[in-house]
Amino acid sequence: MLSKFEKTIDKARLFLHNYTSLLRVCCRPRQLHMAKKTTPSKVQALYELCKKTFTPSATPHLPYQAVHNLCSLLDSVSPSDVGLKEESPDDDRGLGIFGLNGLNRVARWAQPITYLDIYECDGFTMCIFCFPTSSVIPLHDHPGMTVFSRVLYGSLHIKAYDWIEPACFQEAKGPVRLAKLAVDEVLTPASGTSVLYPKSGGNLHSFTAVTPCAVLDILSPSYREEAGRKCTYYIDYPYSTFAAGNKAEITDEKEEHAWLAEVDTPDDLYMRSGIYAGPALQA
Repeated sequence: MLSKFEKTIDKARLFLHNYTSLLRVCCRPRQLHMAKKTTPSKVQALYELCKKTFTPSATPHLPYQAVHNLCSLLDSVSPSDVGLKEESPDDDRGLGIFGLNGLNRVARWAQPITYLDIYECDGFTMCIFCFPTSSVIPLHDHPGMTVFSRVLYGSLHIKAYDWIEPACFQEAKGPVRLAKLAVDEVLTPASGTSVLYPKSGGNLHSFTAVTPCAVLDILSPSYREEAGRKCTYYIDYPYSTFAAGNKAEITDEKEEHAWLAEVDTPDDLYMRSGIYAGPALQA
């Protein structure tokens, strides 16, 4: 009788042991091996938006919403997003943009501008220019192109023109062509993204670094000489220089007009290629 009872107890113990073990397995917290979602870098997001915006079939005049979207994204980019560290504004190399004269003008070119190539295709170019104080990119054009420029750090003086239409030429020294001043100001990161268009917004511009600074540029389409998009440099003359005998005499705002003469690429344009150190693109 006792042995039967002991056997029953043993069976009950075995059942409880097995049942408990089963509960432990079933109730054990499950470890989910889910793929970790990663947020794309700002540069990757910028590339994707450019690829979507600047399609081969895109019209020369971008829709307002496309411009707004690209400007909004560019405005959110910081130096660290593209692998840059902000240089000290106490850097006293060069002479700035004020008080220049013929004797000290050479000092403006003492330090090289560094060009960082992020991405380039026929449809668009993503690049960065890093300026030491007082360095200059002379007046140049962007034929048939739209350019987005975002100052990432520092201060940059920009002077920009648009051609007067219909075209007005003078043969006295050149020829020279009449243009109207579109922009003449100092840009900082707080200025936001500036945009120039094929025929407005200051398609011909020059840059002068007031402090060490960096500019993130998006150009569309890219420069291609064989497609008629050659970068041409100019020098500007006050309107009064060639005003005599001008067929399109300007009576008001003469100070906002200038004559532009085409020149060869300046020999003293001191620019070097650097290595982009930001997040890699998945093109």
